[in-house]
Amino acid sequence: MIISKKLIPGLKIINSNVFRDKRGFFFELSNNKVLKKFGINKPLVQDNLSFSKYGVLRGLHLQTHPHAQGKLISVIKGKILDVAIDLKKKSKYFGKYSSVVLSDKNKLKFWIPRGFAHGFLVLSDYAIVIYKTDNFYNQKSEVCIKWDDKSLNIKWPKLKKKFIISKKDELGINLNEILK
Repeated sequence: MIISKKLIPGLKIINSNVFRDKRGFFFELSNNKVLKKFGINKPLVQDNLSFSKYGVLRGLHLQTHPHAQGKLISVIKGKILDVAIDLKKKSKYFGKYSSVVLSDKNKLKFWIPRGFAHGFLVLSDYAIVIYKTDNFYNQKSEVCIKWDDKSLNIKWPKLKKKFIISKKDELGINLNEILK
């Protein structure tokens, strides 16, 4: 079931059907037949898993055409703030973002279609995140947008310590460089 929130069109927050009993719980991470009902029509072809510590900020990453990727994001353990920025040049939402808290407790999934940059900040001691994508990764097609680009105006939460950011992400480009 899709949870209705004020999101940029195309983004979807999907609530999992969780089956619990005395042994624990079970839920599907993805099911292409179910996703199709929500307008997610391309099969998911690659699974990625990341482990990150508290304060790690990953992103903002985008795969460009012809290797653009839609991503279904789930948190297996921990809690993150997940962010998607519309970078479709002809979109009236270009440069705008939507965000959602994903966790092992709420078991929400975040669908981010092609044409969006994606990043997240770990809010718990650590987080295990799964990204299921509808296209294969291609390093030459990757663009990294600066996570703190002032024109994006992303409201990152304040943490007890400085964000932990990779060199690649620190060297990301500003949004205005995409328009060149």
